Parts: sequence; structure tokens; C-alpha cells
Amino acid sequence: MAVNIKPLADRVLVEPQAAETKTASGIIIPETAKEKPQRGKVVAVGSGKKDHTMTVKVGDMVLYGKFSGTELKHEDQDYLIMREDDILAIV
Repeated sequence: MAVNIKPLADRVLVEPQAAETKTASGIIIPETAKEKPQRGKVVAVGSGKKDHTMTVKVGDMVLYGKFSGTELKHEDQDYLIMREDDILAIV
């Protein structure tokens, strides 16, 4: 899916993965107790800075900190925009 949002400099647009609705043992997790997702798919990448080339690319699955980035909603879809430094790992 193409997104018409272009991050600037070293920023990355991430589509968070849906939060788990059920535990491994089958217990359903209520909406109020769900954890914020810490994993998502990169959907857009900025061009980087003069002294910093971007490591992640569109389509990468990444792990990021629980409180990383800024949440935004575009065309009824939730996204996070964050600096590449906030990404902990590519999975």
C-alpha cells in the first residue's frame, strides 16, 4: 500500500503491528489491558542526513521502544513517525 507521506531527514514512518488479543494459553485480553505494540512495518523512509545514511528500508519489520515516535492517523490507518535512532532492531 502506497502512502503519500514522505518523512524528512532521518525520520521513518512505521505501521504498528496489531496488539495481541489473546494469550498463549487462550485467555482473551481486554482492550484496557493491551500492551502498546513495539513492532511494526516500515512504510516510508526519509532521505537521511548529510553525515548519516539510512539503514532501514521500506518493508522492513522493526522493533522500537514502547514510547518511541509520534502517533498519527492518516486515512483511518494508525502510524508512528520516529527518528531512525529510536528503532532498536530490524527483525
